[in-house]
Amino acid sequence: MKLLIIEDDVPFATTLSRRMTKLNFDCQCVHDELDIAAQCQTFLPQYVLLDMKLTASSGLQHIALIRGIVPDAKIVLLTGFASIATAVEAIKLGADEYLTKPADTQLIAKTLLGTQAVVTETAETTMSPERLEWEHIQQTLKSNDGNISETARQLNMHRRTLQRKLQKRPVLK
Repeated sequence: MKLLIIEDDVPFATTLSRRMTKLNFDCQCVHDELDIAAQCQTFLPQYVLLDMKLTASSGLQHIALIRGIVPDAKIVLLTGFASIATAVEAIKLGADEYLTKPADTQLIAKTLLGTQAVVTETAETTMSPERLEWEHIQQTLKSNDGNISETARQLNMHRRTLQRKLQKRPVLK
């Protein structure tokens, strides 16, 4: 079971690789976006764990490249800044699953192997008003192609207030 871990946080990637190796995965790590294609071509992984926020780019930008090199690999996007908008976009771009950090090693392994359906939000789960606001802001920002000023106008909010809200970590529920 070949696992390619694409993560710019070297200590995290090393720890994760060590833990996944104990679960019988053959792991390779990529820390630089420029090495993703070469590592995919030489290692030919069956599973790819892709960080959403890399040093110079978004992991979303690399899904098509990875899918083109290893079309049958299971791609799991891992992010610390989850939103429904990015989850939907990741799946549309070709990712198989979407996990939020912190995710324990067992959950990652089960998700990679498909032994457990991962549910991020269910219909029975009621989101808090703060989380609903975060999701609405993310959707509006995405529809405006990341334009903060236009998003602030549509949300009837001062631009600086919007920027402060975007700098905060999203609320989990």
